[in-house]
Amino acid sequence: MKKKIRILVAKPGLDGHDRGAKVICRALRDAGHEVIYTGLRRTPDEIVTAAVQEDVDVIGLSILSGAHNVLFPRILELLRKNEGADIQVIAGGIIPEKDILELKKKGIAEIFPPGTSTVDIVDWVEKNVGAGD
Repeated sequence: MKKKIRILVAKPGLDGHDRGAKVICRALRDAGHEVIYTGLRRTPDEIVTAAVQEDVDVIGLSILSGAHNVLFPRILELLRKNEGADIQVIAGGIIPEKDILELKKKGIAEIFPPGTSTVDIVDWVEKNVGAGD
């Protein structure tokens, strides 16, 4: 039996567009996982607080604003400070190729660029967050 993974999907910063995040939420839910969506314009503090309170396995960040180099490291820092260091963080949205390696070095587990299929995202989560254990 496949383990249900608890996933928090969040839109950090000032983004006002969340269709892609909602598509990802639905794909993960349809694959049998528990998904919590925070809604638009969440601060790093709000995202980390929700993730820790909800005892999630992974946070999925969706960003289009270009603030990923500021917001993502702050979320990772807050997770370490708030007993959430074991929560994996993945991301998607408009993230330039030149920023991906540095974000991964800082602790983002995976980054899914525009056009990544929902099947590929669900497969990655299930293989790397421990479904089926």
